[in-house]
Amino acid sequence: MTRQRIAIVGGGPGGLMLARLLQLRDIHPVVLERESYAEERPQGGSLDLHSETGQRAIRLAGLETEFSAMARPEDQGDRLFGSDGALLFDRNEPGDDRPEIDRSALRRILLDALPVGSIRWNSRTIDIASDGIGYELIGNGWRERFDIVIGADGAWSRVRPLLSDAVPAYEGVTLVELGFDITDHPQIDTLTGSGKMFAVGDNRALITQRNGLGHIRGYAGLRIPEATVWQWQKLSHSSLRATLREAFRGWAPPLRDVIETGRILGIRALYALPIGHRWPSRPGLTLLGDAAHLMSPFSGEGVNLALADAVDLADALSSDNAGSAIARFEETMARRAEIAAEGAAQGLNGIFSEEGATSVLQHYRERVTVKD
Repeated sequence: MTRQRIAIVGGGPGGLMLARLLQLRDIHPVVLERESYAEERPQGGSLDLHSETGQRAIRLAGLETEFSAMARPEDQGDRLFGSDGALLFDRNEPGDDRPEIDRSALRRILLDALPVGSIRWNSRTIDIASDGIGYELIGNGWRERFDIVIGADGAWSRVRPLLSDAVPAYEGVTLVELGFDITDHPQIDTLTGSGKMFAVGDNRALITQRNGLGHIRGYAGLRIPEATVWQWQKLSHSSLRATLREAFRGWAPPLRDVIETGRILGIRALYALPIGHRWPSRPGLTLLGDAAHLMSPFSGEGVNLALADAVDLADALSSDNAGSAIARFEETMARRAEIAAEGAAQGLNGIFSEEGATSVLQHYRERVTVKD
């Protein structure tokens, strides 16, 4: 394997973790990243890493010290409100089973762990052509041949069409992402509590999540047709805020503050690949993370699955018979992801339902019962 050229398309957590794990085995892949530099665009909000998947990958990568320095075990609380402002559930228990870490901090840890030159920035992959024994990757002004190509390039992967006809489908829910600095928004700081806050009612939700460095990330989510998403993309921020204000009319004023005071960061329509997505294994080509099993964020499994995929794929690529090992990896990944995707779909449909907060409250109570 050390003589074969490996390309990892995509420099998110899954692709970077795979590169780190391979380099620890003296295998040196190239990571092709479309961004020009690490901080070119916001990386999203906070992530909770699970002990058996995300944290295990961190341990195997030898990055526990770096992770512990940036993780926030104190930010694992949960609050649930009804649309009338009634507090239905409040758990404020710091712990260390699923510590939070900002996505940008996790990515920085992984980038810093890679030797200089491992990442090819500004290297968007436009096309991939097979020559029968390998693959030629083509970008703007560059082309390069590799023996093995791993698609770690997310929802709209350029690699996936070589393996599968599946495309992400709109799940009927769109989130408007909002940002807050706690020094400027003490009321949102109080509302959020020690971790994340959900306010749920009639196919709509307001969500806030504590991030690092004094920031809070918020979301206003509701069910709208996909065509409406494209219309919203054209709205000014003031018009979009007015649209949200009308959508959440009648909600308690402290909850509506999320809409009124948040800095609008973007519109996030939620897409997912079919639950149980699989493909016929093909030599020298595979996927991991969202490229393989995109799902809604309401299972909390996305980045954890990507990091677990990286661990298993690193083992496969460094085995004596990588071809058959990759096929076994793909089946292991698919089984694991199918369970998580079913949970993600249930989570989304539980939050955005006509029942309001009922199913979310039941979920929280069941978690407390299981823990006890």
